[in-house]
Amino acid sequence: MKAQHDLILAGGGLANGLIALRLKQIRPELKVLVLEQEAAPGGNHTWSFHDSDLTPAQWDWIGPLVGCRWAHHEVRFPERRRTLQSGYASIFSQHFASALRDTLGSALQVEVSASQLGPTQVHLEDGRTLHAGAVIDGRGVTTSPHLALGYQAFLGQEVRLAHPHGLDGPILMDATVAQGEGYRFVYVLPFSQDRLLIEDTHYVDSDRVDTSQGDRGRGEKGQLEPQHLRDNIADYAHASGWQVQAILREESGVLPITLAGDFDAFWREADSQPRSGLRAGLFHPTTGYSLPHAMRLAERIARLDDLSAPALFDAIRREALGEWRRQGYFRLLNRMLFLAGRPEQRWRVMQRFYGLPEPLVQRFYAGRLTALDKLRIVTGKPPVPMGEALRAARRGSPHQIRTAK
Repeated sequence: MKAQHDLILAGGGLANGLIALRLKQIRPELKVLVLEQEAAPGGNHTWSFHDSDLTPAQWDWIGPLVGCRWAHHEVRFPERRRTLQSGYASIFSQHFASALRDTLGSALQVEVSASQLGPTQVHLEDGRTLHAGAVIDGRGVTTSPHLALGYQAFLGQEVRLAHPHGLDGPILMDATVAQGEGYRFVYVLPFSQDRLLIEDTHYVDSDRVDTSQGDRGRGEKGQLEPQHLRDNIADYAHASGWQVQAILREESGVLPITLAGDFDAFWREADSQPRSGLRAGLFHPTTGYSLPHAMRLAERIARLDDLSAPALFDAIRREALGEWRRQGYFRLLNRMLFLAGRPEQRWRVMQRFYGLPEPLVQRFYAGRLTALDKLRIVTGKPPVPMGEALRAARRGSPHQIRTAK
């Protein structure tokens, strides 16, 4: 059957949304369709990134989507407090959704669920089948036996305060809070003098994640359940001297943190289906941040002469392979964070890291560490027991990771 579209993007999240926006900017002649199963694309998220994560050319086209931008940010640990003089920015999903609606018009369809995807067709739950030159699956992270993951689980509340909060920039990590069964910190973004996003964040193992809408506190296996995180946020606000006047909205999520994996086996699972975003493994392996990776993929796809399914699959896989090879050192650090030392002491790893020179910290978040940077990070007294660190470093396969947990 003749294709009805040049490209169908299944899922209206960050990665597919940026692909659609970039294609409309520089290749408006293409017939692009975005399908989103929810009532609006983008979900309920705040996507943040460091200024130095992007090139000036990337800032030119992403700039209009930015909702807040700050000149500096702060980190807090039990034995270190530091302000870093580098910029930070956030994109709000509601602004992102508006941009997609304005740009795509009828080429954005919401409340449409796919029952099955193929490289060139989408079977919808209403019985229709849509055909395209290619279909990109961008419906979020997928589990795989070929990846060993930890997780960054969080719940955030955007609140209005009775009085100004007094912050002049974000707090990216406040790890002075009580720890527990994994590395925990509070993340604070000041949107106005009396409006904040406060997120309670935990680096946890996969069997300790629960961001469902239950309200039972901490579960039988120690899962991080929503009401427990809400209570943490209320306690943090109170301890900071902030009186919450209203809770404006709530967002929650779980970001993957890569410990080890078999790249070739992971992509064989795709079975020639082009993927994007978290589903393609395109995210920072330690922070879970994905916006810079999504932008690079959007630019790569927009430059392709051939947008057929085989060509797209090959191009995206090569993009992901390049990232995977660059991220080997990060996966090693992740294993040290998750597998070495007592869980309640893991904050020491990040406290030590934030004592390093600021340009190195910037390159870490941008995923562009030099050989000297890598040596500098592991030089000196380790923040975890040396024997455990070495054992964690040697566990380079998913099977070894699961056996160790």
